[in-house]
Amino acid sequence: MAIIKPFKGYRPIAEKAKAVASRPYDVLNSEEAREEVKGNPDSFLYVVKPEIDLPPETDHYAMEVYEKGRDNFQALVDKGTFFQDDKDCLYIYRQEMNGRRQTGIMAAAAVSDYMNGIIKKHELTRPDKEEDRKNHVRVSRMNAEPVFFAYPAVPEIDRIIAGIEQEKPVYDFYADEGFGHTLWVVKDDAIIQQLVSLFDQKVPFTYVADGHHRTAAAALVGNELKQENPNHTGKEDYNYFLAVHFPDNQLQIIDYNRVVKDIGNLTDEAFLKEIENRFDLEKIGPDIYKPNQLHNFGMYFEGEWYSLTARPGTYDDNDPIGVLDVTILSEQILEPVLGIKDLRRDKRIDFVGGIRGLEELEKRVDTGEMKVAFALYPVTMQQLIDIADTGNIMPPKTTWFEPKLRSGLVVHRF
Repeated sequence: MAIIKPFKGYRPIAEKAKAVASRPYDVLNSEEAREEVKGNPDSFLYVVKPEIDLPPETDHYAMEVYEKGRDNFQALVDKGTFFQDDKDCLYIYRQEMNGRRQTGIMAAAAVSDYMNGIIKKHELTRPDKEEDRKNHVRVSRMNAEPVFFAYPAVPEIDRIIAGIEQEKPVYDFYADEGFGHTLWVVKDDAIIQQLVSLFDQKVPFTYVADGHHRTAAAALVGNELKQENPNHTGKEDYNYFLAVHFPDNQLQIIDYNRVVKDIGNLTDEAFLKEIENRFDLEKIGPDIYKPNQLHNFGMYFEGEWYSLTARPGTYDDNDPIGVLDVTILSEQILEPVLGIKDLRRDKRIDFVGGIRGLEELEKRVDTGEMKVAFALYPVTMQQLIDIADTGNIMPPKTTWFEPKLRSGLVVHRF
């Protein structure tokens, strides 16, 4: 069963919470982050993207970058922007986007749960990105950013959290993108014990929804420190890492779409003929077409939108991978028609999170940067759980969760 543990978090003082809280390290590139922190010396981006505080030519993976992140956090503590809670707490974190809310428990997750498969994954990690995050954890000796977990909803947990949400939060603000972020600190030992016990009794597994590289890095560094410590007891803070646990029935995955630079040696007519041979094809016209169900796709090509519906026999609804629309697209168009076999490395394809809207697909094609765009129906939480439960791995760039967790609201140090 899943372990959650209270801890003494480091948090910003209330009047600085909005200024401190930043988007995650991997949502912005360095140039965008430099622009975002202008006029805001308290931004947590100085901790999670510390290269922005060094000369632009600095190697982003040099040790001095990770050391700068550690030092920048200590500076926030030294000047009183951050303080540490005086006892072990749990934290309730609610997000609001377009009228929809999701509320999770921010707690320390167990390294042992990651190692023994209680924490389930659905994506592969890249060694270079994993090593980057491991160095950040190794040098800073903290989990600066929480990872995003899902768990099978438990009504008793829901009721406890609903009660906490009636109390006054410590932070409650809307970030610049318009999404709401609210945090409660749970110090009551009886409530903490109830939540910990309910996870131990009723939550057999948790699922990495977003943050596979940070999860792997935190767990692997914790395991390294265990191996290096001859006096290891299992109670050390490095045995745990920072995660927000959301009930699965509150989460919504949004679409993750594809754009392709060219159609190879095919003429426009030949390309459309290939599509028509493989899908039920309907020309919609210049108005945006959003897929309306599983196995239905939107395609934007030469200023026109098309509806593509997969034909029976081209997918397997009984196979957790074969049912996915990203699999159908790869097997029916990307590989056989466009010659794109490696989604991770092929430079002809790019991926556009649905938060940008389907207008972004039109823009990428209309500017001539891309030739064709494909809009996909979003994956469901149940599909994600089915894949993780069966030990399968999702194809690259399949899930996009929004809103993203804000970094810097609570930090786990060890």
